[in-house]
Amino acid sequence: MMVKTFPPSFQSTPEDSYGGELSVIEVVPANGTTALVLHSPRPSTEQEQSAPAKAEPETLGYDPEEIRAHYANKPLQVLRRILAVLRPTLSYVLGMWSDKQRGIVVKNDRRRAIQLRELLTKLGPAYIKIGQALSTRPDLVPPVYLEELTKLQDQLPPFANEIAYQFIEEELGSPPEEIYAEISAEPIAAASLGQVYKGKLKTGEEVAIKVQRPDLRERITIDLYILRYLAGWVQRKVKRVRSDLVGILDELGDRIFEEMDYIHEGENAERFFELYGHMQDVYVPKIYWEYTNRRVLTMEWINGIKLTQAQELQDLGINARYLIEVGVQCSLRQLLEHGFFHADPHPGNLLATFDGKLAYLDFGMMSEIKPPQRYGLIEAIVHVVNRDFDSLAKDYVKLEFLTPETDLTPIIPAFSRVFANAQGASVAELNIKSITDDLSALMYEYPFRVPPYYALIIRSLVTLEGIAIYIDPNFKVLSEAYPYVSKRLLTDPADELRTSLKELLFKDGKFRWNRLENLLTNARNSQDYDLSLVLNQGVEFLSSERGEFIRDRLVDEFLNGIDAVSKNVLHNFTYLLRERVGLTAVNETPGATVEQQQNLEHIKRILGILRETKGFDVAQIAPQLAQVLVNPRVHHLGQQIASRFTQKALTKLIRQLLAAE
Repeated sequence: MMVKTFPPSFQSTPEDSYGGELSVIEVVPANGTTALVLHSPRPSTEQEQSAPAKAEPETLGYDPEEIRAHYANKPLQVLRRILAVLRPTLSYVLGMWSDKQRGIVVKNDRRRAIQLRELLTKLGPAYIKIGQALSTRPDLVPPVYLEELTKLQDQLPPFANEIAYQFIEEELGSPPEEIYAEISAEPIAAASLGQVYKGKLKTGEEVAIKVQRPDLRERITIDLYILRYLAGWVQRKVKRVRSDLVGILDELGDRIFEEMDYIHEGENAERFFELYGHMQDVYVPKIYWEYTNRRVLTMEWINGIKLTQAQELQDLGINARYLIEVGVQCSLRQLLEHGFFHADPHPGNLLATFDGKLAYLDFGMMSEIKPPQRYGLIEAIVHVVNRDFDSLAKDYVKLEFLTPETDLTPIIPAFSRVFANAQGASVAELNIKSITDDLSALMYEYPFRVPPYYALIIRSLVTLEGIAIYIDPNFKVLSEAYPYVSKRLLTDPADELRTSLKELLFKDGKFRWNRLENLLTNARNSQDYDLSLVLNQGVEFLSSERGEFIRDRLVDEFLNGIDAVSKNVLHNFTYLLRERVGLTAVNETPGATVEQQQNLEHIKRILGILRETKGFDVAQIAPQLAQVLVNPRVHHLGQQIASRFTQKALTKLIRQLLAAE
């Protein structure tokens, strides 16, 4: 790699922006040389003041009405753009049709795959984004096309260095040679919205310098205007389309415009680090704010390999499947815990570092999910797994797919039909793509409307699942997700999830021990599941008013368990007297019923699961129990349990006496 070196203006020292030592992670690339991945906090105010004077950032936001007003008076420009898109697209489609007529197997034709990549590149950033999304779907796109579309992530044609250097000077207030000690002679990667150079600061840190493409806003806004007009026309004219297509497109427009503002991207990266940087084997690069503005971003350079380069990862001894599991766990916390999620996790944005961590890159396209939607998604996952389609239909109302006045009567059996293939399947056999496809058909038939936030969630999950399938065709995201969902059901104090837990554990007033066993088995596989936390929260919940329903029924189950044990003891005792001692006058007492015996077996297995769960340590749990026992609310709970126990025991005794009479 050629590197342009600038004479340093001051002595390079191994210190961070606060003057302290940098935290260093040493990684060894494939060539055996040692590289340093550096991470240090955001620079101090004094250093920002000493940095070169930057241009004032221009306000950048997506305003569909402003865009509409702008292009309403430019019909010829819009028509030229429509023709510019249609001509090469129709030519490509007709060429493929002609190939099929001549017996050519189009899906294996590398020539056509290259033409498709070149067509999307020529059409511009909006269409490149479509190609990037397709590049993550090996179950949809033939391998030859997949290989070519993957190049859209970071192998697009670059623009001239002179323009990039001009943008750096305009945005940062000084020419590149006064800011960087080194910069690569050519871009290392070129993507849809910008290109990246590898550089080195005069303080010694290796950095990635991201520079935006010229005329980017103009090229994207006209495509968004045309697509938004078409979406509105379809929404008005095609009655079967009930989804808010315009809203979905506006959501995408918001995200793309945010992606074009590198200041916003830097803030996203810092927020992502604060929320998820603590997770095991997740790495988030540092942003160098003194060298960042709207069209130029300077961030820490990450040495790594794409997750889709399976052979290279294997040669280095890096477990790609494990890193995908890390990505799934991180995505679950993004979507279901904090709501701030990476909406574009394609292979170019996820790297395996040489020390086996998963590094996230490119924080331009991020989105958020509100708490009600997050809890609604968790409830929907639980109801899908447990085939509870009545509750699933209500979840879709909460998630704004259906209006509250919608008649759910015909939709519930429709859900049953959609998931018919999964009725006998385990969670491990379900995948997001198949569920999404089946639901798409259902939404076309019934009065569903797709809310704007949903498109980006599905894009994120389906893209991640696509990478996972590429690495391991048998990988199931839902199978990896359910331990986390189980943990949330057991530990999250939110009323919504407590209600889901109640619905999961009780049916027709009966406690379902097998569901609790399954829940505990899955939850203990979650990374941050801790039994001691569950015990504390469980006691607190059961002693509250919200836990009254579960508390009362647990007392009933506790009495049933004691009854079953006592029956077995009496049965064994009377059997011993009759068979061993010979007292045939003693009637043999019947043992526990089949149902009671099954429940006892479940309880034994549950106790075994608890003993094998992280956090089960008698030495640690004993002090916790001592603290719990002095809690006034627990005293009250004990009194309630004792009272109900006494009532139940007396009732049973009187019933047996009357029956004997």
